[in-house]
Amino acid sequence: MQIEYVTMGAILLLSILGHNMTVAYAAGIVLILKILGFDSLLNTLGTQGINWGIVILTAAILVPIANGTITIHTMIDAFKTHIGLIAIAAGLFAAIAGGSGVNLLKSSPDVIPALIIGTMAGVIFFQGVAVGPLIAAGITYFVLQILNYFR
Repeated sequence: MQIEYVTMGAILLLSILGHNMTVAYAAGIVLILKILGFDSLLNTLGTQGINWGIVILTAAILVPIANGTITIHTMIDAFKTHIGLIAIAAGLFAAIAGGSGVNLLKSSPDVIPALIIGTMAGVIFFQGVAVGPLIAAGITYFVLQILNYFR
């Protein structure tokens, strides 16, 4: 049996045991595509999936604006409290980290296994959310830049 089936099966099992259905669904989909031999679809998912996910996530974030739950006034009010300012700064940092993460993943794909392990551990054992690899790659990029600065 090929090791990738065992690995994906283990991720599926751990995610079910850890009650993290997001990872279970994702692992199940990938495993089914692999079993059915849809390699070209897997490759497309691997190369375009992050972009698709970002589009869907961004659309979901914009829904409250479209529904009128968040208005221009509530957006302006975000600048009036310390929590709002911290959230703006965190969003800014996350966006920059995500962008740097995409660049790091493209230029250094050898970091991907470590990011997957860290993200899967965070999701399975600490009820995290699987958006971690992109931000983790961005944080990794920033840490590498700091280390390079002091060399």
